[in-house]
Amino acid sequence: MAPREVSVACNEAAPASTSPTPASPETARPSIANPTTGGARRSRSTRDVRSIVERLRTDPELGPRFSHWERIAPRHERSAALPPSLHPELARLLASRGQGRLYAHQREAIDHALAGRDVLVATPTASGKTLCTTVAVLQRLLEAEDRGGPSRALFLFPTKALSQDQSSGFNALVEGLGRPWHSFTYDGDTPSSVRRTLRDGGHVVLTNPWMLHAGILPNHSKWSELFAGLATVVIDEAHTLSGVFGSHVANVLRRLQRIAEHYGSRPQFLLCSATLRDGAAHARRLTGREVAVVDDDGSPAGEKHFAVYDPPLLDAVAGLRANALEEARRLAAHVCGPAHQTIFFCNRRTSVEVLTRYLKESARELGLAPEEIRGYRGGYLPLLRREIEAGLRTGAVRVVVTTSALELGIDVGRLDVAVLVGYPGSQASFWQRAGRVGRRGGPSLVVMIARSDPLDQYLAHHPAHLFGAPRERLGLDPDNLVILADQLKCAAFELPFREAEIESRGHPSTAFGGGAPVAGLLDYLAEESRLLLKRGDTWHWMADAYPAQDVSLGGGAPDNVLVLDLESKKAIGEIDREASLTTVHEGAVYQVEGETWKIERFDYENRRAYARRVDSDYFTEAETETELRVLRLERRALRALGDGANDGGGSAAEDYSVWTGEVHVTTLATQYKKVRFYTRENVGAEDIHLPPEELDTQAFLLTLSEERARSLGLSGADLGAGWRGVGHLMRRVAPLFLRCEPQDLGLACEVKDAHFRRPTITLYDRVQGGVGLGELCFEAHREVLDAARAVSARCECAFGCPACIGPPRDLGARGKESARILLEHLCAGAAPRPSPVGDDAAE
Repeated sequence: MAPREVSVACNEAAPASTSPTPASPETARPSIANPTTGGARRSRSTRDVRSIVERLRTDPELGPRFSHWERIAPRHERSAALPPSLHPELARLLASRGQGRLYAHQREAIDHALAGRDVLVATPTASGKTLCTTVAVLQRLLEAEDRGGPSRALFLFPTKALSQDQSSGFNALVEGLGRPWHSFTYDGDTPSSVRRTLRDGGHVVLTNPWMLHAGILPNHSKWSELFAGLATVVIDEAHTLSGVFGSHVANVLRRLQRIAEHYGSRPQFLLCSATLRDGAAHARRLTGREVAVVDDDGSPAGEKHFAVYDPPLLDAVAGLRANALEEARRLAAHVCGPAHQTIFFCNRRTSVEVLTRYLKESARELGLAPEEIRGYRGGYLPLLRREIEAGLRTGAVRVVVTTSALELGIDVGRLDVAVLVGYPGSQASFWQRAGRVGRRGGPSLVVMIARSDPLDQYLAHHPAHLFGAPRERLGLDPDNLVILADQLKCAAFELPFREAEIESRGHPSTAFGGGAPVAGLLDYLAEESRLLLKRGDTWHWMADAYPAQDVSLGGGAPDNVLVLDLESKKAIGEIDREASLTTVHEGAVYQVEGETWKIERFDYENRRAYARRVDSDYFTEAETETELRVLRLERRALRALGDGANDGGGSAAEDYSVWTGEVHVTTLATQYKKVRFYTRENVGAEDIHLPPEELDTQAFLLTLSEERARSLGLSGADLGAGWRGVGHLMRRVAPLFLRCEPQDLGLACEVKDAHFRRPTITLYDRVQGGVGLGELCFEAHREVLDAARAVSARCECAFGCPACIGPPRDLGARGKESARILLEHLCAGAAPRPSPVGDDAAE
């Protein structure tokens, strides 16, 4: 089938499309050494983005594999004059820097900010959002100076690297104004002398949520000058503040507002974000404030080409496609070279290391030196990350392979081509990664390789979901009881709570979340946990513990696992505690920039893993087992048999139901496989001996009546295989409609569930307490089912494959047929209607 193409004209007509030529026969193994047709290798030094696009589209082997092309033509800017109320010195500075006019959205955002409103700027990457906030902050500083009063600002960035990157730009403006204002990054690397200067007289503090949570707020008396004069709080990359992390940060912001009010200030909030489905609602949940949303981008943009690459089928009957990493390696011959910079995004740290190794080994064929190809991910030590970032800016690094670590707004040079090895999990992340290239106004290319995965395959053939309006619902629940209880401990340590404060409804920050059950939690912390003491109308912190150090903003235990060289005892990386169970268990192969280390010992209690450098021809993948128990059911919607498709009667008996509730989950890492590089051959497996992980969390549940299963002709093994296939598909495609990644959702499928005694699919938040993903799935379950049905119907395999319900060896010969019968039925007919939870909710 010919690839689909859409050209989006932005003030310029799109060129005529080029039809690809037919595919050549598949080769047994992709080769990076044959980048050109007919063996003629053209010099890459003359190749620009347009010629790369042309060569990919017309290549007889690769061209037909692109299922969709999208071209966004160059966009001309819409500008406006500087606001007349802008301070004259600031206006002169901007004019001297060539910014005498603003993009239309910048002018709108600055007008709102100067009028004292809270603002969310939700426009694409490289649209100049930073200037909106820095101009507003500098204006407040100049106005305060004219009045002779204090003015302070706090910038919050999601990563240390981003705060350091933005600090240099802000300080350049301060220097241009010739003011002796103190502005510096405050994080774990900040020298103690600078910390004292910032505390005593820092005009602008650039930090991250972790330092605010554990370093600044608990020590607010040392930061009294900052809080007394705090006029502005800037929150960058607000779309990343979702899930557990975002729910914790929302409470950190409640604590911030509470302390600021204690010192007599009420700061203005300025937020920047990628485009969101409902930015105003997200900002309201995050800050407790109504905000003015600015989302009409007036900035210019260079020509941008997008391509969706669907790896070839290797076995049409089984539906097996070529591995995405191997296809990235093949595409590298066309998109990498000495004349431009290329970035590869992978969704897993292991994939970064595997692809980095592949590309370094092929460097000569790419016209590059191995040192011009670098890996970059979380867990690398700070000095190594800074070295790679500097190399990208200077051009010494021509190719970088990364995770989401380089997704955010760090300035990393003149990148021209981005290759996404798999969908990153959300439209926001997709556009953030796409925005890493073409930042200097030139043409750019973004290629997304669709993995053999239901989510990727849906997008490969429904590209409107990628390029249309945002559809994902963001999971953010600051009133989650587990998260709220942890944050109340931190807040009570900082300032005592009074009953009048809890009962207030006039000011969200005063009430610490308004309608949240704060008083009940405080009483629990006083009566049961003995952490608080209530005297009269006031709760006081009475424990010796410093609560913030034991509360992780990411959920779970706050301590990471440090990976050490067994011989030198020097750190080579770190990893979060949950991931350590499947990544640094004894026998695991741990990778750093393509080098392989074998974990010889894992000290689970003390969070230390000891590794020895080895020359390994395989990497490792771990497997887990999960048990689930229903604790409590909260919401239900039911479809009666008479409401389903092809039903003749109006029976009130159940067809299917959906629920929300709380569940207890036990997960055990069981064994790991040794997978050979390149061939992905399984060369062995061994057991993992680690304690289980347990959590109580929120869940979405789907139950099917046994009567309906019989009427569909399904029972026994066929019903079990089809039901598991439906659950697998739902989990994989749910991120299309929720702001999460598939790994954020756990899955349990039972033909006769212990609680309901009938077929049940459970999708649960894989974090303690949950963050509302179960509720979001409840609301969007029909869309999720429709997408699952579309993937199953579109997939060319005969009996199942990883791109739809899963491989036949797991589900049997009738698994796909049974899953399709179930999905067709669930998607047809009326949607379920609200029903009392007590009905048919058997224990």
